[in-house]
Formats: sequence, structure tokens, C-alpha cells
Amino acid sequence: MRHISPPAPSPAPAPSAAAGTGTETGREAETESEATTEAAAGRSPLPRGAFRRSVRPEVWKRGPVLTGAALLLGLVMLLHAQIPNRVGSFGSLVETFLPWFGIFIPVLAAGALWRRSVATVIALVLPVTVWLSLFGGLLVDKSEPGGDLTVATHNVGAENPDPAGTADDLVASGVDVLGLEEITDEDRAVYEKELAGTYPYHTVQGTVGVWSKLPLSGTRPVDIATDYGPLADTKPADVQLAGNRALRTTVATDQGPLVVYVAHLGSVRLNPRAGFWTGSRDRNAQALGEVLAADRSERVMLLGDLNGTLDDRALAGITSQLDSAQEAAGDGFGFSWPAKFPVARIDQILVRGVQPTGSWTLPATGSDHLPVAAGISW
Repeated sequence: MRHISPPAPSPAPAPSAAAGTGTETGREAETESEATTEAAAGRSPLPRGAFRRSVRPEVWKRGPVLTGAALLLGLVMLLHAQIPNRVGSFGSLVETFLPWFGIFIPVLAAGALWRRSVATVIALVLPVTVWLSLFGGLLVDKSEPGGDLTVATHNVGAENPDPAGTADDLVASGVDVLGLEEITDEDRAVYEKELAGTYPYHTVQGTVGVWSKLPLSGTRPVDIATDYGPLADTKPADVQLAGNRALRTTVATDQGPLVVYVAHLGSVRLNPRAGFWTGSRDRNAQALGEVLAADRSERVMLLGDLNGTLDDRALAGITSQLDSAQEAAGDGFGFSWPAKFPVARIDQILVRGVQPTGSWTLPATGSDHLPVAAGISW
């Protein structure tokens, strides 16, 4: 009799691939259903994790120093006129370099990204908005073709090693009327000789002068309180004229007379004891503003080294009466000092009664200032 073994038990069936696929498909369908439900409810179908991370309290607490710095930067630019000038003329110092405060914006932005600080990013909206409102218009080229007259002003520098070369450079610019400041007794004859062939009309009053292709008349020195103090009135007239730093003349144009002022306001100094010292500059600016206010001429132009930017409150008596050629028709900031690396525009062409058509800086000369030029029309 044969022995018959019982049949081996059948192995358990492996999980069906179809079953797994069905499970995954079910999950995907559920996810799609949720997304559709969220979209229908007006909610974003984006991952919830990103939104949740952005609203976590710790994200808003990151970078408090950066956030405070961004707000402070915006407030300084917005309220620069309210910064007191009593101690070291600090307000004028800030206003002299006000455009450069914009370089802190990308620095703070980089810090905000590094720290992942949402608060700092939002705070940066203030300084960006203020800077653009103050200086955004200067980034657009506003010049126009043509013009009835071209003018230039240049502080030629008392320490200029090559006044003859400077004169040649100015002749090459082709401008019609040229105002010069800081002319020394030693260099005056050089400028008169080198410029005579192109500019048949000229006048020098103290350390400032005008050279013109068109006739000049009514020339006189202008008192801007350069000689100041109890002994000022005791100085002889020739001594006072030698130190004169402003003049007024009238240029005869085809469109009528144009009154031209040339001025060189007092220098400013930065030192640890006095801070930003602007005493003589401020006094000169006030006196010149009073002279301009009393001049009722229809067309007036001021050429000169004002030793201050147009943002500086000390020049408000001047800038409230005249318009800047650079702001009206320039391209960029037009920085003019120092010549090797200009950081401020302290050489100005300001007008009233005429329309600027262009404003630009000329190539460097032997001076520490760049010449600045402008075109005007009637």
C-alpha cells in the first residue's frame, strides 16, 4: 500500500500591484479634491507649509537690529530738514551727502535675506520710497536738443599747476559764457591771455570773473559779507576788492539782456573740534540770497562754487528763487567735487526766467573741481 503525502499548503498571495495603485490613486484623488475645495473656497492651493512658516512669530522677530536700521534710514532721509544744525552743523553735513544714504538700502536688503527677516524687508519699503521721491527724477535724462546759449562755471583752483591747460580745456568746451572762481593774482594774466582769442569780453572782480563771446555791461562787485567783523569797514576799497568773491554783469543776447552773477561762497571745514564748520559759507549764502531777492530783472543766472549741495538748508535763500539746471535738464547727479572721485555737486548753475535745455559736467582740468555746463533757451 502506497503512502500518499497530503498536498502542500498554497502560499499566501502577494499584494496585488493593482491594489497598491488603487490606494495611491485614491490618495491623489483625495489631495486633488482638497485642492479643488480650497480653490473653491478662495484659498491658495500652494503648500500650507510655506504660509505657516511665514506667519510664525520667530520669523518676524528675526533681525531686529536690521529692521530698526531700515526704519531709521528712512526717517533720516524723510526728516533731514528737521535734523538740528546747532551742534557742528550736523544737519547740513547729512544733507551734503544725502544721495549717498541710498547705498545702505542694498546692504540692509542683503542682511534681511541672510537673516530671513520678513520685518526688515517690509521696513525697507520706507527708505526705498523716500530715496526715490527725493532723487529718482535725477536718474532720468531730461535734456533736450538745441538751446540759445551755453554757459559754464569752473572753480579753477588756487593750487592749479596748469592754468594755461585749464584755459585751453575750457575753450575747447565751446560755451558762450564762462564764469571762473578762485582766480589768483598770479594766474589772472594767464587766463586773460589764453581766453582772449575766444572770449573778447571779460571782467574780473577780485577772485571771480566772466569771459563771454557776447558784450558785457553794468559790471560791478557784489557784497556777500566776505569782509565781516568790526574792522571790515576800515579796509581800503582796493583791499576789499582784492578779496571779493561775487560779481554781477549783464550779457547782451539776441533775445535780450541776461543778468549773470558769479559767486564763490565761503569754504566749509570738517574737524573734530568744530564739526562741520560752515560759518562763512552760511553768511555768504544769506547775503547773496538777499541780493537776488532785490534784483527784479526778468532773466537771471547764477554761476558759481556754492560750497554746498542744493539739499543743504543753508542755501534755501538762493534755491527758493532760482531753479537748478541740473535738476531741470540734467542726466544723473552731476557730481563736481572732488574731481578725482566726485561725491557732491557743489558747483551750480541756477536760473530764473530762462529754460535749461541740458546740463552736464566737463572733463577734468588741473583743478580739484570739475567744470559744469548747461544750455538754456528763452
